Amino acid sequence: MAATAALSAAIVGEAAGGPGAHSAALTAALAVTVGIAALLAGLLRLGFLANLISEPVLKGFIVGLALTIIAGQLPKLFGVEGGSGNFFEKIWALIGDLGGTSGFTVLAGVGSLALILVLKRAAPGVPGSLIAVSLGIAVAAVFDLEDHGVDVVGSIETGLPSFGFPDVSVDDLGGLAAGSVGVTLVAFAEGLGAAENYAARDHYEVDANRELIGLGAAGLSSGMVVNSSLSKTAVNWSAGARTQLSGILVAALTVITLLFLTGLFEPLPEAVLAGVVIAAVVELVDSHSLVSLYRVFTRRPGQAYGVAARPDFMAAVAAMLGVMVFDTLPGLFIGIGVSLLLLLYRSSRPVISELGQLPGNGRFAALDRHSESRRIPGVIVLRVEAGIYFANAERIRSEARGAAAREGVTAVVIDAETVPFVDVSAVRMLDNLAEELEDLGVRLLLARDVGQVRDVLRTAEARTELRRVCPTVRAAVDAARTGMTRPFDTTPAEPSAAVRGETEAACLMDADCLLWQLPRPRPSRCPSRPRRRGPRLRHRRHLRHRDRSRSRLHRGGPPRDLRAS
Repeated sequence: MAATAALSAAIVGEAAGGPGAHSAALTAALAVTVGIAALLAGLLRLGFLANLISEPVLKGFIVGLALTIIAGQLPKLFGVEGGSGNFFEKIWALIGDLGGTSGFTVLAGVGSLALILVLKRAAPGVPGSLIAVSLGIAVAAVFDLEDHGVDVVGSIETGLPSFGFPDVSVDDLGGLAAGSVGVTLVAFAEGLGAAENYAARDHYEVDANRELIGLGAAGLSSGMVVNSSLSKTAVNWSAGARTQLSGILVAALTVITLLFLTGLFEPLPEAVLAGVVIAAVVELVDSHSLVSLYRVFTRRPGQAYGVAARPDFMAAVAAMLGVMVFDTLPGLFIGIGVSLLLLLYRSSRPVISELGQLPGNGRFAALDRHSESRRIPGVIVLRVEAGIYFANAERIRSEARGAAAREGVTAVVIDAETVPFVDVSAVRMLDNLAEELEDLGVRLLLARDVGQVRDVLRTAEARTELRRVCPTVRAAVDAARTGMTRPFDTTPAEPSAAVRGETEAACLMDADCLLWQLPRPRPSRCPSRPRRRGPRLRHRRHLRHRDRSRSRLHRGGPPRDLRAS
């Protein structure tokens, strides 16, 4: 909720050019545009778009937005004019204006900020913001701070806002349309996260498209961009709220304040209000999360991806700097674009591991992870840990050719268990690679493919050798070492006469084996009685048949059917 409110305030502030009555109208107009955008997205079933905003991107966006808001509130905290622009321009203007700082303003603002932060840490259950506002109003009234150069909130209209469309022009709506898309994305991502969190606790499902429709309906009827808040939901949940009654009570208190209590806030110093805003926003500057994202790093991705080995951290920093330099909405799309670009880059450079055989159990494992694994002489086993498609097909081809160029290599086996998909470009690459390696006297074998890979290899008319995939890596290695031409064929071959004779002789010595070789007559049954089925009945018949067969063998010789043959 804080991120949505901050983004809405930034968009409205830029469009209005400053506080005033026009800001309220633009806020209502932004709520209308956000409501329309959310309704259209829900009706078009675009709920999946929220997945484009990853958690690191949202985290970096919120941090950059919080820093930008703090930079905008600092001039009010020090009683100076400040400047406009991005985060760095505001900070630079503040540094230049510090010579005109008002002492009473700093005392009121910094004092309220310190009070809120101390109460939040020492007594979390105490409403620090409410106490700071109350003390600020009381001190301003007692000491007449307005006469000492302290800016106050001033006159506030009493009563409820009128119903109707906000008094804005078509140009204003057009200027807010782009910002409404960003607000919708952020509001939906935050709200869906909170909804899914508590839906998991009560074991029910959340429909993303219905959430979009609900968000749009709320925006059209409220006059202000609304959204669910994870922190406020947590407080509500911990207090025992389980229904919409809590929301009704909050709405009733808000109406009472608008009708009867607005005059109490007129002498409130703006520095105190700035301290309240900073105290609320400073919690969003989650530097610990950014440090945690930076620490997510391992050696193998670092070798494979280089600077892109920390994609979540880079996407978060890109979103944060995009907001701080280029404003809110561009920063959001910069973060999304960088995250998608890093995803494409990483998928174009998949991790390709060479496998060796572990002693004892015969399993295959990566050589760089298991020092005890050993290479198979003459056979290179490669595992591609990604889908194979047009963006990475050439890289995989180069790795396979490099492996085949080693001295003494007669076969290259690709373990496809970790390959979830292939496309037509990948199939053509594998065909060409098999042909190139065949000219070098090296065979190309595939092992352990998944269903989607198998289907594409068949329908894309890959080479016969590639469509006949070995069921295991061990089978592929054995086929490569023995020179089998059909390692993939699991159909048993027709046994020779000598083998058939040995098998029949062995069956004669084993009554249990003989039992399953003999033809069994179909038992007759009465048409009026249902057929008896089940493993227990078959087992009893099997025991009777076995006992009779053993009895014949004990009396001398095989059963009558085999004597005749």
